[in-house]
Order: sequence, then structure tokens, then C-alpha cells
Amino acid sequence: MSHVDEKVNKKGCLSKSIEVSDNPQHSSRTVTIVDLASTGQPEPITRTTSTISTLPDNVLLEIFDLYLDRNPWIRSSTGESRVPQGPDLWHTLVHVCRHWRCVVTASPRRLNLRLLCTEKRPVKRNVWPDLPIIIHARIPESQRSRSQAMKIIIATLKQQHNRVCQITITDIPNLLLKKFAAMKTPFPALTHLMLRPTDESAPILPDSFLEGSAPRLQSLWFDGIPFPALGKLLLSPRHLSELSLDNIPHSGYISPDALVTSLSGLTRLRRLVLKFQYPRSRAVRERRVPPSLTRVVLPSLFILHFKGDSEYLEDMLSRMDAPLHVHIKINFFNQLVFDTPLLRNLVERAETFKVFHRAEISFSDYSVGFALSQKHGSAETKVLELKISCKPFDWQFSSIAQVIVSGIPPLPTLERLELRSYHLLKLWQDDLENAQWLELLRPFASVKDLVLCGQFIRLVAPVLGELIGEGVAEELPALQNVFVEDVWLSGYPSWQKAIGQFITARQISGHPVAVHRVESDW
Repeated sequence: MSHVDEKVNKKGCLSKSIEVSDNPQHSSRTVTIVDLASTGQPEPITRTTSTISTLPDNVLLEIFDLYLDRNPWIRSSTGESRVPQGPDLWHTLVHVCRHWRCVVTASPRRLNLRLLCTEKRPVKRNVWPDLPIIIHARIPESQRSRSQAMKIIIATLKQQHNRVCQITITDIPNLLLKKFAAMKTPFPALTHLMLRPTDESAPILPDSFLEGSAPRLQSLWFDGIPFPALGKLLLSPRHLSELSLDNIPHSGYISPDALVTSLSGLTRLRRLVLKFQYPRSRAVRERRVPPSLTRVVLPSLFILHFKGDSEYLEDMLSRMDAPLHVHIKINFFNQLVFDTPLLRNLVERAETFKVFHRAEISFSDYSVGFALSQKHGSAETKVLELKISCKPFDWQFSSIAQVIVSGIPPLPTLERLELRSYHLLKLWQDDLENAQWLELLRPFASVKDLVLCGQFIRLVAPVLGELIGEGVAEELPALQNVFVEDVWLSGYPSWQKAIGQFITARQISGHPVAVHRVESDW
């Protein structure tokens, strides 16, 4: 059943919504149209009904458009991957009646009609119109099925290359990847390309891969595929909005200078993902070259994800100007020294980072993380996420302290700091000095609420207990509340005594602090 609603919003303007049945098989279904007054005053509602066959073509198009957009993805029979359903949904509409078939086929762009090619189903000629083709395939493991799937994909790439608009191939074998890379045919309609190999040692893509043959490319995602000559591919697609190079092996290493140079001209790039599998070797890191005088401006960049060593990120940032609104997610490999002044400069300049509500420092078995969140009403959004891969707690503490001190500027709007632990109840060694804790907490001078989760009460309470005398208000001067999980505070007199000393000293100094016990699952 098709349902068309017109409703009056708060400003007195009409709004319309159409609900479409998942089974539009009968053209005699009725349509209910609700008419409301164009003013904000409540008035009686009038309803009219008619058969769907009497609707004009433009209303049918509106209904068809919503129907095709309702469930664009389905899960495969194995449940391991998702396959686009949208390209096939319009087949149901054209089989209802001749009128619907004419309406649908007369508006291929309006309805964004596509043909779907999978590892099991080729695109048959002389059956459907010459519509754009989506290749969405996951190459099977069995030799026979893999051979058949490769024949289908290669035939489509060669014979229908001018109509292929999207290519998504996961578990692509090296043989198919080599054949695809060796093709000299252009792909003028290609907008999205995603390749993920099945072998860990994927072959290096040649310099000629898609060179100048995909001018409309908008999204490029390589996962575990070495492609050091990326710059030649990016010379022609000026509409690229997403570039994701994930799990880059050593054979696909791209220098920061070459990377940034290849990004020049991509003024519409909104998402940049650069993740290396392993840290750079010492020899490569020692061959750092000074930044070039020419800087690349990426005015549309909105999301930046990076995994690698801090020197690479600093080299990259020294060669590019990011916009004032950017979301950052960084994963550093373990190293002894972290010096990230350019990351600090990026955070200082970005308008996105001007209003922060909450910071979180979290420790786990294999990494330490730092996150900054903004508050939008009752919801929060993480804008900066930073993680360092290392194991021992003292290494984690030292690493995150260095990054916060060198890479995070003062945050005057920050109100809440949370210290969390995801360790499996490990007993940490008390080998950290109070001065180290104070150095970690010092950048958070504006914090009003300090949340100590897990064993952090055991580690931080003695530090707070020694803040007595005239300097008690110099550390965390805006602090008003300390939240502690009840299970960790109860039964430990020494920690209660340390917290009590801190509360008394703050009360005397005129900067009172309240301690709140909360349940462990709060």
C-alpha cells in the first residue's frame, strides 16, 4: 500500500512523506492523501482515496524512488558479506505491468537504475537496457568456483568497460589482480573502486594502472595492495572525494612528499585514510628530507585517519594545509620519543576543536588511547581519537603523556576528564612518580569533573593526597567533582585517607571539591 502524507511543521509549512509497500504487485492498491491547512492552526483533516493506477507518472516516480532507496543492501546467503540489492529492486517494478515498465525505463537517471554483476551472475546482453554496471564480487576459495568467477569479472571488465561505474572485489586473487592491472581499456564511467586481496603478498600495481582512464573516479579504496605510484592514477580524477589506503605493506611505501604531491589538485577530497601495516625501518626514517616550500591545500578535507609513526604524520602535515573543520583518528606505532608540534598546530587551528566537553584516557592490554568529544544536546561525538600501540603500562603512560604535552594545546572549554582501564584486572607496578602524574594532568586545567574508573583510584589518590598547602589549587584549579567507582574506594582506608586530605586542603584554599561514589556499572 502506498501512503502519501502532507503535514504542517512548526512554521506552518506543508511537508510530505510517502510510504511504499515492500510488495507493489497489485496496481489496484489504494492511495490515501491527507490534506492539512497551510497555516499552523489545527483544522479538520480530509482524506481522499484512489487506486494507484490513477496516479500521474510523476507521483509514481516519487513512490518508485522511495521504494528503490529503502533497502539498498542485503546480506549474502553465507552471512559473511553484504551485496547491494538496490540495483535489482527495479526488476520487481517493471514486472508489475506495462505502464510501470514504461515509467521506470523512461527515467533511468531519475531512479538511478543499475545492473548488478556478481561472482556468480554476469550481465546478460540484449535482456536489459544499456545501463551502468555495478561489479560486486567476493571471489570464492574453491578452484572451480574461483575460475568461473574470474571469467565473469574479466569478461565484464573487458566487454562492458565503458558502462562499469562501481567495482568492489574482495578476496581478489593475485592472478585476477594482475590481469586487471594489465588492462589498457578505459573506464570512463567508473566512480567507485574497492579492491581487497586474499593473499598477504599482493603484487605491486604498475605505474600504468588506470592511468588517465578513470576521470570520474570519486572513491578509491585499496586494502593491503601496494601501489607506490599512486600519483599517476590521481592525475586525472579531479572529483575524488574519498581516498583510503589501508594495510599498506612495506612494498607499497609512499614517502610523505610523494603522497602530498599526488594529492595536489584534489580540491574535493573529503576523506583521507592512510594506514601502514608496519613501522618504517630505521634507515627509511633517517632519510627524512626537509619539507618542500610548496604546500598543498585540501580545502574540503573532513576526515583524516592515519596509522604509522609520528614522524611520518609530522612530515605529511608539514607539506599540507588542512581545513578548519576536520575529524582526526590516529594510531601511532610504539616508539621511544613522540614529538608532534604540527599535530598541535592542526588542533589549535581547526574550528572543530574549539569546543570540547570531555576527554578520555584509556589503557588496555595492547594500547593506550586518548579521545576528545564534543557535546551536542544529550549526544556526544568523538572528534579526535588517538591510540598508541604498546604493552607495558609504564610505556603506555610515558607515550600518551608525551603526545598530550607536545600535540594537544590547552583546551579551555574542556569540563570532564575520564581515566579508564580495560586491563583484565592486572596488578600494575607502582613505579610512577607523582610528578609524572601531575605532568599528565596539567594540560587539563579547565576540567571540573575528574572520573577515576577501575584501579585509577589506587594510582591517583596518593597523588591528590600530596597536593596540600598553598599549591593545592595550582593543579586542576577548576576541579569541582571527583567520581570514583564504589567498589574501588570502599574497604581501602589508605585511599580514603588520601582523598580526604585532598578534600580538606581544597576546602581550606577556597576551591572545594566533592567526591562522589558511583556504582561500577555506571
